[in-house]
Amino acid sequence: MKPTPLLQVTELAKHFPLGRGFFSRPTGWVKAVNGVSFCIRRGESLGLVGESGCGKSTLARLVVRLLTPTGGSIRFGGREIGTLDRHAMRPLRKHMQIIFQDPYASLDPRLTVGDSVTEPLLNGSRLSKREQRARAADLLTTVGLRTSDIDRYPHEFSGGQRQRIGIARALCVRPELVVADEPVSALDVSIQAQILNLMKDLQQQFDLAYLFISHDIGIVQHFCDRITVMYAGQMVEMADADGFHNTCRHPYTRALVAAVPRPDPQVALPPVPVEGEPPDPAALPPGCPYHPRCAHAFDPCPEHRPPLVEAGGNHQVACWLNGGRGVDGELPKP
Repeated sequence: MKPTPLLQVTELAKHFPLGRGFFSRPTGWVKAVNGVSFCIRRGESLGLVGESGCGKSTLARLVVRLLTPTGGSIRFGGREIGTLDRHAMRPLRKHMQIIFQDPYASLDPRLTVGDSVTEPLLNGSRLSKREQRARAADLLTTVGLRTSDIDRYPHEFSGGQRQRIGIARALCVRPELVVADEPVSALDVSIQAQILNLMKDLQQQFDLAYLFISHDIGIVQHFCDRITVMYAGQMVEMADADGFHNTCRHPYTRALVAAVPRPDPQVALPPVPVEGEPPDPAALPPGCPYHPRCAHAFDPCPEHRPPLVEAGGNHQVACWLNGGRGVDGELPKP
């Protein structure tokens, strides 16, 4: 019997109203997240990849219930949390935390570092002020800062140091799940490596599970155990990170992988043609959302949305070509 996943998301959706017509009724809906399903096991890192506007950040906020889902299910530790109100969610906040993308905007400039780190403890913590300060000092040293930084303000730190403070704040309540919403995209490349190595060390130290969100498939493949690819609010592929660049099968995923620069100029993947622009989430095309840009689209693609189905091993693909693929993973021509 398989253990219960820490997080189980099933057919999750978030639709935002667009404009107002007669009687204040919306004139349309922006389908930011449109039927997403995945799970995260305890201690696992799941990477979520996709281009800007595909719904990654909306999904991150749904998972930690900063947004209320339009439909679907979110189960955390076997308990349904997608329908809980704010009061019922308060005791669960300590089990899930989020690291935001922008370290400059995510910290209150009026609070000291110590107050920022211990802010999550204001939600029902029984620790005294002295114990809270001691925990903040301990976490600052854990993330590579000094205990003397506890009384300084965010503007006195660099971008990488601010992100370390954000990580310390997320760990202050000893969570089981941390959602990292592009935590290194605003940092220099050299600082990115330091933050990623720190997060890996902290995962082992605190037995954390990560939902790691990024537009850089190279970083996600290096950092995560599994990778899931999102396009136009939907999951199109999910597989183990090990060897993902060789085993990926969806045409969109192959285009993402081919766009990653290679350290060896003599080794290059053949370019994958992608035409056009991503679809408007307020007017998604029928059928497969990728079919207007796909060079392999054929009869079923414009009419029917492909389900996410098994493609051998721990691999799932949402593509109508999936059933006719050979062992070598080549995409057959329609």
